[in-house]
Amino acid sequence: MPKHKNNAATATPDSQPPLINRYLFPVTIGVLLLAVAGIGWFLFGSHPVPMTYAPVSKATAEPAKTQPQPVALAPAKMVDEQQCQGCHSAQVKDWQGSHHQLAMQPANADTLLGDFNNVTFKAENETTRFSRKDDGFWVNTPGSDGKNADFKVAYTFGIAPLQQYLIEVGEGRLQALGVAWDTEKHRWFHLYPGQGVTFKDPLHWSKPSQNANFMCIECHTTGFKRNFDAAKNTFDSQWNSLGVGCQACHGPASNHLEWTAKKTDLIHAGFAVDLKDKNATVEIETCARCHSRRAPLDDGYTVGKRLMDDYLPSPLTRELYALDGKIKDEVFEHGSFAQSKMFDKGVRCSNCHNPHSTELKAPGNGVCLQCHNSAGKTAVQTVDGKGLQAKNYDSIEHTRHTMGQPGSQCVDCHMPGKFYMGNDFRHDHSFSIPNPERAARLGTPDACLTCHQGKAGEKVTEQFKLWNTANASPVQPPRYDESLWLIRNGQPGAAQALYEQLQRSNLPAIQRATLLAELPLYPSKQTLKLATNDLSHPAPQVRESAVHAISALLPPEERAALLSPLLGDPVKAVRIAAARDLLSVANSGLGNALASWEAAIAEYENVQKSLAERAESNLNLAMLYQASGRSDEVEGLLRTALKRDPGFYPALVTLVQWLEAKGRRQEAQALLAQSLKEHPDAALLQHTQGLSLVRAGQSAQAMPFLRKAAQLEPQSAQFGYVLAVALHDSGKVDEACAELERLLNVQPANRNARLALIQYYLDSGHGPKAQVLLQGWKKMNMGDPALK
Repeated sequence: MPKHKNNAATATPDSQPPLINRYLFPVTIGVLLLAVAGIGWFLFGSHPVPMTYAPVSKATAEPAKTQPQPVALAPAKMVDEQQCQGCHSAQVKDWQGSHHQLAMQPANADTLLGDFNNVTFKAENETTRFSRKDDGFWVNTPGSDGKNADFKVAYTFGIAPLQQYLIEVGEGRLQALGVAWDTEKHRWFHLYPGQGVTFKDPLHWSKPSQNANFMCIECHTTGFKRNFDAAKNTFDSQWNSLGVGCQACHGPASNHLEWTAKKTDLIHAGFAVDLKDKNATVEIETCARCHSRRAPLDDGYTVGKRLMDDYLPSPLTRELYALDGKIKDEVFEHGSFAQSKMFDKGVRCSNCHNPHSTELKAPGNGVCLQCHNSAGKTAVQTVDGKGLQAKNYDSIEHTRHTMGQPGSQCVDCHMPGKFYMGNDFRHDHSFSIPNPERAARLGTPDACLTCHQGKAGEKVTEQFKLWNTANASPVQPPRYDESLWLIRNGQPGAAQALYEQLQRSNLPAIQRATLLAELPLYPSKQTLKLATNDLSHPAPQVRESAVHAISALLPPEERAALLSPLLGDPVKAVRIAAARDLLSVANSGLGNALASWEAAIAEYENVQKSLAERAESNLNLAMLYQASGRSDEVEGLLRTALKRDPGFYPALVTLVQWLEAKGRRQEAQALLAQSLKEHPDAALLQHTQGLSLVRAGQSAQAMPFLRKAAQLEPQSAQFGYVLAVALHDSGKVDEACAELERLLNVQPANRNARLALIQYYLDSGHGPKAQVLLQGWKKMNMGDPALK
């Protein structure tokens, strides 16, 4: 989904279409298995209980504890935002005209910035015309059928550096147009230039990935509810007010108004949370609801709950973040900030930004100099100032750049960024220290090398080596980025580097969760111990990631003892993760935990139902019902998934497999053949056709399809491995070895490919080659049980 500065996590303008992570997308297609799904929320009682958060920094030694406090007598309700302005004039003055206030507006002559004077714009093989008719603003552009038609602009999104437009298409749906207005250059431009986005592409404005009801509006309004009707396949979306208003962050204000009138004993002055709480986590998680790459877990959020009760934030995946954790895809600010020393020291968003105006709290380097100053003292009382060095950070001796010139600003070096949506520059918030030598070695972005390229880059790299040699401490602990490079590239010492990182007590939680996802590539007794220990980690993101690591390392019957306690976790995301991964043993191995599992798996089901507008959720429900014996509902849900999004291939593949299993092969093949005809470059469809032919005993006919899939997606572990196995089974051992060699070249840590290639080498009399591969494996992970 094209996104604006204050938008929620959506698909990226550079690559990925819908908001799909491992919780909204089945990771295994070969058989009909339960997909890992979106995690839901749960409301304890009739209203949210005001919460006190425990820190999520290295200072936290125990899980979060809720302090006993008086509870509001009635659930708070949204009020008219105008009622806030009488008492909070200073905040309202800042808010007026801000990105928050103007995040979404009705389309009219006062709010539209684009040129609608019969202007024609051509891009991506499509022609779009912008015009005015009566009091409305219209767009003539290809719709979902590829034919040009007139569509009315309903709302504007944002004010600078671009403005995007929401189009009414009927059934309550609002779609985000892929052509936006550049407010600085005063021109129309396409958000996906050079990507060939036409009506057949998932990124086209008419597709589900661009549906603003699901992808965008929540973070551009206050009190938003999608209100999707699954039976009618329509939206009746509602909001309390347009723009990000007072109650978007502080919560419903009805009890606060009661407090102002009566001065009662309501805690937090009648609000469910206190954003000025001395624990920064309260504020940071409030901001993260919109300023993070995350999957929604229900229709809106619950005030006073933890972030992972309502959303699932992404870890530092290779698709979204660079190896050193810097922003890569559109991830907003939270994920990078959560890695920083600032976060660890208690810095919160409002220490640097005015949350009402969205502007920085001081010009130039002033924001940073609040703490990083010649006195070595922090002006922010809630920030841990231990370790601050007293020196003139604004001097040329520190910046090594002339004052007022590029490179003299703190953000130039410590907050490098990139452009998203064509012209919107976003700063990385991990506050990293540049090091061009390390960046060149690891292939990560670097502030120095962005400005100094070619020979100039080589010169500054050599200079950095001299500076580092002069200032280096005698003992350097292993770095996260260098360890992750070894791990993801299957290098000697990878397993040891992984173990050492996970043994660090000060490792940021989001980095820890990311490393736990790498554990299944390096199984061993030590790996299992590390994952087990993190099931009780204070940070819910770590516990949730540890659940999946355990599930990947142990067979189902061995998971119950470890995961059952997580069914009662205080955070919903963790409970549901454990319930999902215990599904296969629920009726035989849970004992006294069965009741807790039943409650959690019911919540899982409710989450999928709450996201019924998404094809992914309908597929997840189908898989859940198949696994739990409700087979009569499976086919209907799979067809509903395809109705929601005809281009969602996993649902199509699963339906084909389901029909074949029911003895309806002819029907399945007709469906697959038609889809392949329409989408010949869909690797998953090619792969599925190949597997179908293999199952039918037609291995020779299957080979072209399996080859095509591996060619279309050479990075896919599944497609390359299956092709190699098929080649081997058909007697083409040398070709099978060549395919596995290719796969290991792009995925050196691929255990299945490595194990198969060693076996194929041995079977074909290439013992020395097998030994070389085996020795390399030992250097990677001596403790791998496969080596025994």
